[in-house]
Amino acid sequence: MVTTPGSTGRPPLASLAGHAVGVPPQRKVVSVLVGGQILGGIGMGATLSLGSLLAAQLSGSPAWSGMAATMSTLGAAVAAVPLARLAVARGRRMSLSTGALIAGTGAVIAITSASVSVFPLLLLGLMLLGAGSAVNLQARFAATDLARPGTRARDLSIVVWSTTIGAVLGPNLFGPGEAVGSVLGLPPLTGAFAFSVAAQLAAALVYLTGLRPDPLLAAMSLRELSVEAPRPRSGSLILRSNPGARYAVAAVALSHATMVALMSMTPVHLREHGASLVIVGFTISLHIAGMYALSPVFGWLADKAGRLRVVLLGQAMLLASLLIAGVAADSRTGVTVSLVLLGLGWSASVVAGSAMVAESVHIQDRPAIQGLSDLSMNAAGALGGALAGPVLASVGYSGLGFLAMALVAVVVIWTLLHGRRASAHAKPVTS
Repeated sequence: MVTTPGSTGRPPLASLAGHAVGVPPQRKVVSVLVGGQILGGIGMGATLSLGSLLAAQLSGSPAWSGMAATMSTLGAAVAAVPLARLAVARGRRMSLSTGALIAGTGAVIAITSASVSVFPLLLLGLMLLGAGSAVNLQARFAATDLARPGTRARDLSIVVWSTTIGAVLGPNLFGPGEAVGSVLGLPPLTGAFAFSVAAQLAAALVYLTGLRPDPLLAAMSLRELSVEAPRPRSGSLILRSNPGARYAVAAVALSHATMVALMSMTPVHLREHGASLVIVGFTISLHIAGMYALSPVFGWLADKAGRLRVVLLGQAMLLASLLIAGVAADSRTGVTVSLVLLGLGWSASVVAGSAMVAESVHIQDRPAIQGLSDLSMNAAGALGGALAGPVLASVGYSGLGFLAMALVAVVVIWTLLHGRRASAHAKPVTS
């Protein structure tokens, strides 16, 4: 007898791509993903901030410091689709562990670049490190492979929440990293990259050993046992033919672009108005807390109240954030409140939108649409951050807040139209 996906029972083994596949308990899958996310988050948080300092040092100009975030985002975007394809072929276990190993390799290359003082080599290392971000994004979707429809958003949101731990711990390893680097004879500013190597290797080991049986292969096996599953389609084909998937991918990407556009310019705006680095750091920390700390709450709400309602709630908070940024740009308190609401709005929109991405198609098509969603999300964020600079220079922080409302308006209108179309057949894809 085949058990329901997400239950703790063990069905008979099924064969997929020549491998015997059982069904792991969903609780175990989520626990493994949380552990991997914490380690991966430490690895990323310990290095990306130092990457900008290292870029300025090796290039000889502070103007190149922004390339650290740019190359990491580019790396995450480039890795998203190949890792999704690897998940289809070999399962989440191989996909997530491979991405973590690539990120660890990037950290090694970054250390090497500082040793030989070659700036382009650093850019390559930072780009490969971006694969760690792609792993973090794919891990949230891995939590939905065997989840029941009634807990899918909650399980996804727990994995998203676990990112907070690594994001908080990582930057606090700067000091210890430099001490360890000094003992190991590493160049200045690269000690934390050694921690990143260790963390990414540990994350890869967690995925390799913990995701047995593989949740994606198990879910695909169950699909094949219950019905004759069609062949997987490409992400672009799914977008052209599936309005639900098209909406969900756009909602996540546009919400991310809105968040990145305002957040990336906030440190610049605060510094121009005399704020200390302590104030800037505290404001960004509160923003990051808003992004992740309440994600389980939004996941629970998405399961109970519906995905579209939580997307609209997220857009309402994004709109409030942009409005406050527009009218209270000269107030540090106003900017701080705006950034907290920005993080909360992002969290609600991305958690609910990601759940919709996962359930808009059958299991065999999920990795393709999820990879394309992550690619779109990173590309939209990079574009939003790139355009925000010229907008800030032209119309100021207030103008940036008001102009970004156009992105929110697109998502709100699309959500209302999608809700009307979907009302006749609102039941999500469950397999």
